[in-house]
Amino acid sequence: MTGKQMKIVLQMVSGYGGEFKTWRLPEAKADAYTDMDFYVEMAQLAEKGKLHALFMADTPALVNDLTNETPMHSMDPLIAMTSVARATKHIGLVGTFSTTFNESYNLARHLKTLDVISHGRVGWNAVTTSTPATAANFGTHLKSSRERYGRAHEMIEAVQGLWGSWGEAAYLHEKEAGQFADMSKIKPIHYKGNYIQTAGPLPIPPSEQGQPPIFQAGPSSEGIRLAGRFASGVYANPFTIEEARDYRNALRESAVAHGRSADDIKVFTGFMFTIADSKEKALARRRAVLEFDKEELDQRLSYLAAMVGLNFQGIDPYQPLPKNWLKLAQPNPYDPRSPRALEVLKEGYSPVDTLAHGVINYHPVVIGTAGDVANFLQEWFEAGATDGFSIVPDLAHDGVSAFVEQVVPILQERGIFHEEYEGATLRENLGVPYQYGIRNED
Repeated sequence: MTGKQMKIVLQMVSGYGGEFKTWRLPEAKADAYTDMDFYVEMAQLAEKGKLHALFMADTPALVNDLTNETPMHSMDPLIAMTSVARATKHIGLVGTFSTTFNESYNLARHLKTLDVISHGRVGWNAVTTSTPATAANFGTHLKSSRERYGRAHEMIEAVQGLWGSWGEAAYLHEKEAGQFADMSKIKPIHYKGNYIQTAGPLPIPPSEQGQPPIFQAGPSSEGIRLAGRFASGVYANPFTIEEARDYRNALRESAVAHGRSADDIKVFTGFMFTIADSKEKALARRRAVLEFDKEELDQRLSYLAAMVGLNFQGIDPYQPLPKNWLKLAQPNPYDPRSPRALEVLKEGYSPVDTLAHGVINYHPVVIGTAGDVANFLQEWFEAGATDGFSIVPDLAHDGVSAFVEQVVPILQERGIFHEEYEGATLRENLGVPYQYGIRNED
């Protein structure tokens, strides 16, 4: 036991959960996508469990077929975050906003206003956005990675410059003296980069945390450099402890290379779960979700077969594979999920049950009891693979309460999750330094 405690944020997705067909389950709220009261209810539950923040991912485009599955993101993260901010007191609010498809002044204004009205609980997940559909929505084409990351560095610099353009001691609002603000401490920034130009100043005083911390989610070398320079939090999607530890170490080294402390960056590993009284009940729920779309189930079975180098034609996918088949199976070296898929098959689970284990999801998945979930989180955390987790229930409607009421008490009893918020702001709760304006790297 190290004495350290993990950080946990909840991914809100579109109001449903990480499995986009769970909206059809009897216990689901079918119209959660448009019900901000439901978002508030989930946020208040997460706050009851002392989760550090809500995370709202976003891509400003329609990126999946909505014929029979739910959207991947909320209608608009800024509006959703604002709805939640006025109904909560402690939990952080982190939203994804593109550095490519936003203007620095507008974004700085939106996020700082929300940070002020939430009393210092906002964070910005700064992403470059690489979807052509988004570029088309903004009347342009997708730029190269070099251009997008070049703009990202300038965008964050400009936004932070604008945030700091209203001096920390400039807000006076003194009635008797008749002075609202000290204009000598509110100054333009005249930022001029290759991609971003803005004058400022931004007429908004600092929040209790100064300004929102930056989050980042790109695993590339450019993403690691951006995170090392600016980020207080990073969302990661590794599949093994070893992979996670290597990535975390690379981020910490990048922070040091940019004149910061390695502990200034907190890594949040993406993690999905289904909690039930037993593993069989949890698997039964996930099997039911798979059965909602037989055509997609067949496609997933074919994908699973390719992952382990087999052909499932002619076999009953609801029965375990013959042992002589499993001896011939080989994990696909180009798919990091394949070893786990083969491991589950070799444990005697059928191909359908193997899919129900979440082996082709883009996060590690735990299917089972609250104790099973707590054990997984503890193992990864104490192995130094991560600073915390970005958790995604299969279905928000009952998954958030299951985590808060069943998993959190186990983690608290083991001493690896806090029992009270460390402070009033997101920065305090994350354990990252106060910042106002552009950080001086010299």
